[in-house]
Amino acid sequence: QLQASGGGLVQAGGSLRLTCAASGGTFSRYTMVWFRQAPGKEREFVAGLNWVGGPTLYADSVKGRFTISRDNSKTTQYLQMDSLKPEDTAVYYCAARQSYSISRDSREYAYWGQGTQVTVSS
Repeated sequence: QLQASGGGLVQAGGSLRLTCAASGGTFSRYTMVWFRQAPGKEREFVAGLNWVGGPTLYADSVKGRFTISRDNSKTTQYLQMDSLKPEDTAVYYCAARQSYSISRDSREYAYWGQGTQVTVSS
């Protein structure tokens, strides 16, 4: 089970940190990623980190502004979002799969958190 939290309302240029906590299973050997979905748009890949701890993968739209990380227990994942823009507004989902590799395809992930809303005002 994955539980996402940390969303909220922030002004453009601000920061938020999302947290995805895993429980009920051995997620330490799972690749964990973040997707987001804006109203009227398809779910898109944001960032990913495999269970070994690297390398990371980012969407071009967030590269240099977002940072993905995991704690030492590998059961909690974070997405630090800086220099937020109004176009970052979306529901953010964490997801996991039992694989070493990171996939940008949401269909490859069996485990999903419930989503957390991020709203960036201009």
